[in-house]
Amino acid sequence: MLNQSSDLDRLFHALSDPARRAILERLSLAPVSVSGLARPLPMSLPAVLQHLHVLDGAGLIRSEKVGRVRTCAIEPAALGRAEQWINARRTEWEHRLDRLGEYLETLSREGADDDRGP
Repeated sequence: MLNQSSDLDRLFHALSDPARRAILERLSLAPVSVSGLARPLPMSLPAVLQHLHVLDGAGLIRSEKVGRVRTCAIEPAALGRAEQWINARRTEWEHRLDRLGEYLETLSREGADDDRGP
C-alpha cells in the first residue's frame, strides 16, 4: 500500500506542473523528439530535460534513443492509475452524499409528521 501511495504521489506531482501537462498534451498526439518538445516551450533544453525526467519517473512517458535522437511517447496506463484513484474518491463521496440526502429526507418527513400533530 505504501508503494502505491508513493507511485500516486509521483504521478500527481508530475501532473501538478503546467509545463509537464503541456508536454503530455503534445505527446498525446504522437511521439516527439526531445528537441521537438522543447522548441515551443519558453524554457531551456536542460529545463525540458528535467521535466521529462519527472514525467519518466512517474511512469507517464517512455523514451527511446535511436542514434542521436531521443523520442518520447506517452504511457496512457499511468493516467489510468490517476483516473482509478479519482473515480474511487468520487464513488465514495457520491455514496456519502446519497446517505446524507436520505437522512435529510427522513428528517423532513419526521418534521412534517410532527407539524400535523395528534
